[in-house]
Amino acid sequence: MPPADVLRLAPEVADALASGAPIVALESTLLSHGLPADTSGDVARQIEAAVRENGAVPATIAVLDGAIHVGLDEASLDQVAGNPTALKASLRDLAPVLATHQTGATTVASTAWAAHQAGIGVFATGGIGGVHRGAAESWDESADLATLAGVPITIVCAGVKSILDVPATLERLETLSVTVVGYGTDAFPGFYIRDSGSPVPWRLDTAAEIAAVVQQRRRLGLNQALLVANPIPAVAEMDRALHDETLVAALEEIGAAGVTGKDVTPFLLGYFHERTHGASLAANIALVLNNARLAAEIAVRTPTGAAVPVPPRHSAYVDQERGGTS
Repeated sequence: MPPADVLRLAPEVADALASGAPIVALESTLLSHGLPADTSGDVARQIEAAVRENGAVPATIAVLDGAIHVGLDEASLDQVAGNPTALKASLRDLAPVLATHQTGATTVASTAWAAHQAGIGVFATGGIGGVHRGAAESWDESADLATLAGVPITIVCAGVKSILDVPATLERLETLSVTVVGYGTDAFPGFYIRDSGSPVPWRLDTAAEIAAVVQQRRRLGLNQALLVANPIPAVAEMDRALHDETLVAALEEIGAAGVTGKDVTPFLLGYFHERTHGASLAANIALVLNNARLAAEIAVRTPTGAAVPVPPRHSAYVDQERGGTS
């Protein structure tokens, strides 16, 4: 585990880890790059509230002031939410962002890694990255996939953005031995839509069933992630015709603008938000809240065994944050 001056646990998170209470990790790139600035702070609080309402402690993760913060207070949340200058910090970017003391919003890859380092086993996000269309020539593949191959965390998501090559992404996940299960669905979801056109290898219908799989994976000592594909609620799904029309236009615009790599997802989300006149934004918020609720239900039903001891250096940090002495 990184030292406490690098990986800083919020007091609430440290207490939950010490007592074995359920925790759900949350990413921060959604807040800085995935939502409009005027709504991101409010949505961030809604996501944390959804986790709390379902019995778990939220731990939003971001890089601030030369440290990875696991759990943000109100001021820190506002420092990241809607901040266009926050760097999109994947796993490869953590060291430079830390060394230069810049604000970094953590991606799926860096959030999963940091959560695991802190001892958190469940993570809720919107959608994971994957294999981009045309990757056979560009080699454009999200770092999320490689990270999920080596971090044993349960990730609840609404599949992948439809801009990606969904069949190729599922093939890569299979190659990397990342277990994929559909929650109450036989179809792999496509973020704004419930069915991407590809099937899931496994279907589970309750949080308890997923928690049982988590326990078996722990007993087996598997080092890959468990990906829970949770489709957007039917009432919040985007109109399919509007989605498909916007997607075709977005693909053309991305190609014309030469957008590649980590800039693709923010560009896509912004394009959808603008062209669908708020329909995609409403869907985005609905699916993230839906994932936060399910992640909390899974965390509550996944016994942690013995309480996770907070390492001494972390204890000192927590005491100092509370104004005490170590």
